[in-house]
Amino acid sequence: MPITRRELCSLLPVLLPAALGVHGEALSQEVLPSGSFTFDKLPVETRDHAEIRPVMKGKLATGESVEVHESTLPPNGFPHAPHHHQHSELWLVRGGTVEVTIDGKNHALQAGGVGFVRSNEEHGIRNPGTETANYFVIAIGPGADTQA
Repeated sequence: MPITRRELCSLLPVLLPAALGVHGEALSQEVLPSGSFTFDKLPVETRDHAEIRPVMKGKLATGESVEVHESTLPPNGFPHAPHHHQHSELWLVRGGTVEVTIDGKNHALQAGGVGFVRSNEEHGIRNPGTETANYFVIAIGPGADTQA
């Protein structure tokens, strides 16, 4: 069942306080504090086919586990093979083009596009374009705060 824009917007009251809330030193705290972050101060982790900027990881005051990071993929890059997990994920595309695969179906997203995968559905993401792609990942639910 696809998520509508209205349903996605209904998540914003939960996501925005968290998304505005953390610098690197707060990543390991159990309940995430309110705060802010700036993109150029986020630490960068280089993986095989991606650059990852961790934003926050922990629990919301209402108890949900959450993890947020920004990813940069080079042309033909991908962060990992298709997989599944217990938490749900949102992808918010900042720039470039990504292809999201959910249960074997491909979905092309450009800047401003949003993708969603619910718990336990196999999914993957890659950059099929000729330019760098950037997107935020928001993971919510069981295990989101413990993923690597």
